[in-house]
Amino acid sequence: MSVMEKVLDQYNSRVYKNRKEHMVTVNRNEKNEIAANVRTIPGIITQRGCCYAGCKGVVLGPIKDAFIITHGPIGCAFYSWGTRRHKAKKEDGVDNYLHYCFSTDMQEADIVFGGEKKLKKAIEEAMDLFHPSTIMICSTCPVGLIGDDIHAVAKWAEQEYKIKCIAFSCEGYKGVSQSAGHHIANNQLVRYVIGEGDREIKTKFAVNILGEYNIGGDGWETERLLKRIGYEVVSTFTGDSSMDDLKNAHKANLSLVQCHRSINYIAELIETKYGIPWMKVNFIGVEGTIETLKNIARYFNDPELMARTEAVIADELDLIEEDMAYYKSKLKGKTAAIYVGGSRAHHYQFLLDDLGVHTILAGYEFGHREEYEGREVIPFVKPDADSKNIESITVQPDPEKYHVYLSEEDINRLKEEKLLDYYGGMVKDMNDGTYMVDDLNHFETEEFLKLLKPDIFFSGIKDKFVAQKGGTLSRQLHSYDYSGPYSCFRGAVNFARDITMGIYTPAWSYVKTPWKSAPILEGTIGGGKAC
Repeated sequence: MSVMEKVLDQYNSRVYKNRKEHMVTVNRNEKNEIAANVRTIPGIITQRGCCYAGCKGVVLGPIKDAFIITHGPIGCAFYSWGTRRHKAKKEDGVDNYLHYCFSTDMQEADIVFGGEKKLKKAIEEAMDLFHPSTIMICSTCPVGLIGDDIHAVAKWAEQEYKIKCIAFSCEGYKGVSQSAGHHIANNQLVRYVIGEGDREIKTKFAVNILGEYNIGGDGWETERLLKRIGYEVVSTFTGDSSMDDLKNAHKANLSLVQCHRSINYIAELIETKYGIPWMKVNFIGVEGTIETLKNIARYFNDPELMARTEAVIADELDLIEEDMAYYKSKLKGKTAAIYVGGSRAHHYQFLLDDLGVHTILAGYEFGHREEYEGREVIPFVKPDADSKNIESITVQPDPEKYHVYLSEEDINRLKEEKLLDYYGGMVKDMNDGTYMVDDLNHFETEEFLKLLKPDIFFSGIKDKFVAQKGGTLSRQLHSYDYSGPYSCFRGAVNFARDITMGIYTPAWSYVKTPWKSAPILEGTIGGGKAC
């Protein structure tokens, strides 16, 4: 019986049938089809977040000068502050609200009688104390259930204070995971933000970085590397970004998509409306970064840019060569399991491979089938009721702002070569015999760790400590455990240093789970002796 079968064998028949579709033993000679983006079985403890978490916590949260109000009970404001380390620098003339948490703190009376008055009061207070130029309103579950019209309140605020105020109907129950929240945030940014700027672009090598949230400073390191080669970063969605940056995204000549799941909607809409194609990139890992830089240079097809790209790569490699060789000598032959969101479960396998670490299990919290299998499966994915619950918008080419850097012939050629508008998915880069698991739950996490015994488990904050109490080192890749950056060449060294320190910390061999030495539960049968 395989490891996967041993985990599934403990379920009842109904759950077994469902979860079996979410697990794949990778065989690259087969289709490796997996079920994804469907509801978690009620009663199973999932690691997923909600729609509000994806909208506010992921996409909107890093915008430093947007004053974001969580309209809902204070418990929902968990994702308003302090949960992700999306860093931002203070700039002259640009507000920075990332150190604050703003919530309407709805009480029972507000649920019964409505919370619109309280929301208006919160906006009045915000204007009196902070004078923001942009306010965003994010709704949580109770707001959608009682019917507060946050969009009407946003229009009132714009008229009353002559500011930009955008409402996001991202109630937590929408969709099946935080992925729905990404989609809602993307739609509103396209509607009300992108395209409003008039900044002058200084070079034709102008790019947007999409799906980069500057966790631990990743975005800064990526931007440093691109600027060193000669690129102008017009906007980053949304790490360390201001509203002005986002408004000018339509000025770029290429969009670089780092996290496909959270931002592919914006990438596609920007291409349709403004003519800017998108390229899936990976700045995690040495080889991944090299391939990405060469692909970007191929797109712009400029001899001097290509030469600078090769020179910068050589110099960056020279700076890290000794450190990477040392850490590889310490880590070669180790094994890892990865369960995170976005594209991280895919990208970090490249970085681990650079260090000689073999990934034996990987999965996403909120991935769709295309993140696993590639975008070629999109036409075969049937939308269900939950998907239809999330608004999709259509856009038309902007008659004034639509522009293309390459000819239509060159664009089509690069698309045929899968350099543009394509993501191959995770499974194509996984080894035969490894496991791909969607929506890994708490029970399965513990069981796979017991059976596979990886040297390290990369995950999120919700499941990190379960692993460590069982004696398995865990590093969380959502906030980097207060470290970073991990992107590009220098980030690879930081990552290697951190996991080497963790794996060679002897504490994990001394951790003994309490149920191995003493029973946790005791009971009697028919009044007999306790067992």
